[in-house]
Amino acid sequence: MDRRRVLLIIAAVVAALGTLLVFLYVRSADARAQDSVDAVTVLTAAQPIESGESYQAALDAGKIVPKGVARSQLLANVQTSPDALKGTVALQNILPGEQIVADKFGANAADAASPLGIPAKMMAISVNLTDPDRVAGFVNPGSEVAIFVTSTNAAQTSADPNAPAAVAAKTKLLLDRVTVLGVGSTTPVTTTTTAEDGTQQTEQLPRTLLTLALTQDQAQKVILASKTLDVTFALLTKDSTVAEGQETTNTDVLP
Repeated sequence: MDRRRVLLIIAAVVAALGTLLVFLYVRSADARAQDSVDAVTVLTAAQPIESGESYQAALDAGKIVPKGVARSQLLANVQTSPDALKGTVALQNILPGEQIVADKFGANAADAASPLGIPAKMMAISVNLTDPDRVAGFVNPGSEVAIFVTSTNAAQTSADPNAPAAVAAKTKLLLDRVTVLGVGSTTPVTTTTTAEDGTQQTEQLPRTLLTLALTQDQAQKVILASKTLDVTFALLTKDSTVAEGQETTNTDVLP
């Protein structure tokens, strides 16, 4: 057998192997493509499901329905049986089109995520403030504020018991940095002030509910201050410096 014939045989074998490999690759790709587009019937949300809502109530209301989903798009722990999650509640809000997965349901409604996003080991309380006291229009959910309190209690400053009491106004930092969780509705509140000559002036000031994330100790301070003193928020940035200091009184403003 001459050299030319040997080369032709080798070339033919290589070509055959190449054709076989291409065939096997195409066949494998077709199988993978078919697997990815094959629809699997799973449970999905047809309507919004609120955090804390029971699975059974959502199912009965038609909020959970079967739907075909491409195999490649399936989530881990996706549910296919309407009976699997009975007795559970939604642990978070579920939007229309989302697949129903076991991770988003639990046995206890208390485990449901708060829409406020209250940090661990903290609590949320609300205070009602006027526009100037809340840096109106600039404090939003996620903002950090310092809280100041002002007292204008009358105090006896003279040895003469018949002498009129002086107003001992003072302002002091209460909390140096807290997080605002929410800004609620605004309502007008009627406020009456008395001038030095005894005349009274009545005006309506808009007050807005602001919800804060606080520890128990902080919450107790803010609750008491909001009911007995004037509370003012100061909007902070991450670079703001807030330091504990002495209170500011009348003599500091008007020596």
